[in-house]
Amino acid sequence: MKKLKHSIGIRLSIVAFLTLIFLIPSVLIQELIREREHRRDSVADEISQKWGNEQAVIGPMISIPYRHYYNNDEKEGKVEHTIRYAHFLPDDLSIRSVIDPEVRYRGIYKAIVYNSALSISGSFPSIDLDGLSIPREDFLVEDAFVSVGISDMTGIKEVVAINWNGEEYAANPGIASNDAVASGISISPDIETGRAYSFDLELSLNGSSALRFSPVGKQTQVELSSGWPNPSFSGNFLPVDREVSPSGFNAEWKVLHLNRNFPQQWTGPNHEVSTTTFGVDLLLAVDAYQKTMRTAKYAIMFIALTFLTFFMIELLNRKVIHPIQYLLIGFALLIFYTLLLSLSEYIVFGLAYLIASAAIISLITIYSYSMLKDTAKTGMIAGVLIILYGYLYILLQLQDYALLLGSIGLFSVLALVMYLTRNINWFEVMSRNQNEENSNSGPKG
Repeated sequence: MKKLKHSIGIRLSIVAFLTLIFLIPSVLIQELIREREHRRDSVADEISQKWGNEQAVIGPMISIPYRHYYNNDEKEGKVEHTIRYAHFLPDDLSIRSVIDPEVRYRGIYKAIVYNSALSISGSFPSIDLDGLSIPREDFLVEDAFVSVGISDMTGIKEVVAINWNGEEYAANPGIASNDAVASGISISPDIETGRAYSFDLELSLNGSSALRFSPVGKQTQVELSSGWPNPSFSGNFLPVDREVSPSGFNAEWKVLHLNRNFPQQWTGPNHEVSTTTFGVDLLLAVDAYQKTMRTAKYAIMFIALTFLTFFMIELLNRKVIHPIQYLLIGFALLIFYTLLLSLSEYIVFGLAYLIASAAIISLITIYSYSMLKDTAKTGMIAGVLIILYGYLYILLQLQDYALLLGSIGLFSVLALVMYLTRNINWFEVMSRNQNEENSNSGPKG
């Protein structure tokens, strides 16, 4: 016990060991944050499955079945046939949509859902069967159909009718071919080769988080508007014109067939049609879990710098702090992250950060004064903690410059420590402590 009290080397080793030990609970705190975030995502998925998931609208497109002949080797080369499909895309495609968002709650968790009123119109050129190198007599034009791909059919809440060349057809669920889309609606109008067609339809579609489209037109134009103030324009193409304000957003896309990697007509499967999409994600304003996770990643730095402050007080003022006291201070620093996590689930992150940091700074300051019995030293510790938590909050706001500012901060701390200890004769300090230890352990008269 006397060695522990009088040996700087032993105390420094213990402080370093405790700092490393606190890596374990800091990792467990990060796992807790991930668990809560996963729970939030699960609740959001549950809400979305009942209302409607992320929606992708693809089409319309014309599909014409044809006979494909092949030699069946298992039947001694007998010629057989199967049905395949040729697909044709429109020349012009215009989509206008007004997205009406809504926040749905389940307990403390929330998810963003929407209803989108879609107006889809455009035209097909005359169908050229000769461009596919398939005999015309093999085409089953009488069985042709027009399809519109919709990724989540549960989002359809009203009957859909498609106006095809002036005639109205009630849409049927399902698509005979999944060459390009997995689900959607279809109609079976009379289609003739050598004739152009026009179409338009109104679609009321429920979804959540995101709405996307595929540029199936030779020229595709999409206009979106909404009262949601936090959009993220994503996918393969960005809007050519957009306006975002606190009252909502407006965005417009113009995509040519030359900008994508699939043709206007083809045979067989082509999954690039459904993967080449663009649109908008509706984001919640603040992701408290993401910010709390970023905060928790600085836990070991906070513990190390706080312990360093106390050790400098020990070194420069010859005040001995027991390892148990370091342990309690470390636990207090870790409780900050659980406080921040729990508070941010109920109130805005900035206020949660203020309350949690103020509580921990007050706790450690009061405890330090009870240990040191010195107002100046206690004030120095409180000042260091205020600077640390204030600096971390600034880092969280400046995400793009976090690494730069973090590196500058660590450099500044190291420079300050080197400056404060520049006149210390470490050999003399270690020797003095060793002499004190020997004199305290010698015979007493």
